[in-house]
Amino acid sequence: MSVGRCDGNETILSADTQSAPVLYAGVMVRAAVRQLLAEPRVPNPPRRVWRDWAIVGVLVPTAVLEVVLRDDLSWKFVALILGASPIIAMLWRRTHPLAVVTFAFALHAGSEAVVLFGAQHSAMLNTTAVLVLLPYSLFRWGSGRECAIGLLVMLVAHIPQRPITPSSFGEAALAVAFLLFPASIGTAVRYRTTSKVREVDQIKLREREQLARELHDTVAHHVSAIIIQAQAGRTVAVSHPQAAVTALEVIEAEASRTLAEMRLMVKALRQGDDAELAPQRGVADIQWLARSTPGSPHVDVFVAEGLDGLRPSVGAAIYRLAQESITNAIRHARHATRILVSVDGDDEWVSLIVRDDGDPSGFAGSGAPGYGLVGMAERAKLLGGTLEAGPGADRGWTITAVLPRSGAVS
Repeated sequence: MSVGRCDGNETILSADTQSAPVLYAGVMVRAAVRQLLAEPRVPNPPRRVWRDWAIVGVLVPTAVLEVVLRDDLSWKFVALILGASPIIAMLWRRTHPLAVVTFAFALHAGSEAVVLFGAQHSAMLNTTAVLVLLPYSLFRWGSGRECAIGLLVMLVAHIPQRPITPSSFGEAALAVAFLLFPASIGTAVRYRTTSKVREVDQIKLREREQLARELHDTVAHHVSAIIIQAQAGRTVAVSHPQAAVTALEVIEAEASRTLAEMRLMVKALRQGDDAELAPQRGVADIQWLARSTPGSPHVDVFVAEGLDGLRPSVGAAIYRLAQESITNAIRHARHATRILVSVDGDDEWVSLIVRDDGDPSGFAGSGAPGYGLVGMAERAKLLGGTLEAGPGADRGWTITAVLPRSGAVS
């Protein structure tokens, strides 16, 4: 810190130190502006929904009726064109937000500017109030650069066309403030939606990491067997050639299984977690879930015969899905007294059904899918299967997962 002079206990700071907060604020503002301009468009916006057609179907005839009935409009045909065109342009407000904002507010300014060309009254219709939707659409779907340009267009469009008076300036300022309110709502909705998408992506990423870890353990087991067989074959190759041939056959089989498991592995990052040393869970361990959840609700597990030969990745997925489903039912199913877990399969598929007898209206998944269900669905999808969740036929909640026995569908 630089000091100008010291007079007793009073210290006078130099000019550069006094201006430091201002410089810092300037840097922060420039950083915020750069971040805004770098913001991309929201991907895959909805093109048109029924509300868009309803707006056009109601407001265009209303504009025609207004032109016919109002006596204070100048150049009625021009007023109809300037008033109806922005309404029709609403159909493209999500896919082309900046173009629609520029077009609509240019016509809006033109409806006021007719007084400069000899009209006695403004050509603005009351139906142009629909323009309040455009700031929301711009800030909800447009890129940061489009938002900045569109905001400038809206400000320019509200410059008073008549001689500036306190009343006209106040009306313009009030109109701008009124348009900024839906823009702030659009920004808030955009931020909330983006945050939710990121959280869902994090859930999927963690599920991919868990699956990659389990597949890694499986592949490591097969590779260890290959190494042992290769060492044994090299040892007996001279004295017992037939034993060496047998070792090669085992190596071939283990290598084929390893390659199949490797093809199931996802490209996921392991965020520095230590590898779990406990044996990997499988279908046979689902019975343990019933014994590990004492109290209410009671958990019953039924596992069909002939599921011992499942691939480790599939068995681990069935176990994890059953574990997560039971946990969800215990936490969220109101008044549930029983949870039924059923595992069955055939030569190609393995199915898991988990249902409870609680009140489905109290389950968190009765609305938008919870993050637990998102992760479960992602795991099933990665293995080539499907997962469905919803209210049961009578009561309770049912989760059904179907996975290919081989671990993938080509």
